Amino acid sequence: MPTTLLLGTRKGTVIIERKNGRWQPRSILHAGIPVCYAARDPRDGTLWSSLDHGHWGPKLSRSRDNGASWEEVLSLKYPKGARHIVQYMPTPDFDPMAPAGQPEYKDAAVYKIWNIAFGAESQPGRLYAGTIPGGLFISDDGGDTWELNRPLWNHESRGGDLFNGDATSENHWSGTPASVDYGVFEPGIHSIVVDPRDPNHLYVAVSSAGVLESCDGGHTWAVRNKGMRNDYMPDPEAEWGHDPHFVTACPGQPDHLWQQNHCGVFYSENGAKTWKKVSQTDAGVHFGFPIAVDANDGRCAWVVPARADSERMSIDGGLFVARTGDGGQTWQTLRKGLPQQHAYDIVYRHALDAAGDCVCFGSTTGNVYLSEDRGDSWQSLGNHFPPVYSVRFG
Repeated sequence: MPTTLLLGTRKGTVIIERKNGRWQPRSILHAGIPVCYAARDPRDGTLWSSLDHGHWGPKLSRSRDNGASWEEVLSLKYPKGARHIVQYMPTPDFDPMAPAGQPEYKDAAVYKIWNIAFGAESQPGRLYAGTIPGGLFISDDGGDTWELNRPLWNHESRGGDLFNGDATSENHWSGTPASVDYGVFEPGIHSIVVDPRDPNHLYVAVSSAGVLESCDGGHTWAVRNKGMRNDYMPDPEAEWGHDPHFVTACPGQPDHLWQQNHCGVFYSENGAKTWKKVSQTDAGVHFGFPIAVDANDGRCAWVVPARADSERMSIDGGLFVARTGDGGQTWQTLRKGLPQQHAYDIVYRHALDAAGDCVCFGSTTGNVYLSEDRGDSWQSLGNHFPPVYSVRFG
């Protein structure tokens, strides 16, 4: 059974530890600073927090002594000459079929470090970070230095190599509403999956573009959106333009991937070559942000459903988790111990995690719930935390 939880919250990093059979939070760390994501590197135990400092901008912080002390890491920076095509939030009269005008270009800057992922045991210094506006950064020295993955940044799906001139192909990467707080509407990388069998096999998920795969350590990237649907596009089955909210893979069966998408829950059992929509709308399983998968059984996953778009709250005032054990053919709704009246929680894309028989999630209303029996029943670990952005067992 895991003994530690790491929360990234609106007002700092929270560590909750299991001692003498009870879960107890420590005093808050990075107090007052929004923490987009917090996780422990399973290889050496280093704790990482992605800070969204309103004055100093996005930074990474790490602790090598289990949170007793922290040090800031050299901030991620785009190299000179890195540009992207500016995106704008669609308006009510926006016509997606209208002819595109000339692209507008902008020098790249890091608005948000949205996700951190860790390399394989054979790559002890390898780290990944996904950013808004859609850059994948890689470190091979434990986070001391970072380099932009240029093959993905220069991919033909987003206009080609803008370091050396204007766009040579059409840009298919649209913005994410998660960037609006920064005064922009740009894409973001929120999910990074490293295949435990092969450290050169990677997936990233982009809001809003879709899923891309690399089989050569990031030197080349291919689209992996076949079978996905985007119901608000003129062509719902278009190759690009999809909005995965979070993508994850089963560590023990890495060809089994799951995603909670803006337009439903999708499952792949063939390494993302194709996706199958496995929503169950009559059970409320369709829209949401997070998804978690069992570590050994690739057909078992959990979601926290919500109402879509402008409402973005729990369904009919009741909070529940849905679980499947058969690849999404059927879903169970799990409510025991969760509030069923006047509950308005939303669970963000990184705020659900599973480890062994334990499942945990945190909400925007500062509630944290834990199950130690795979979701059959739930206990509250606290109702007055700051809004929770991420939950990870550590």
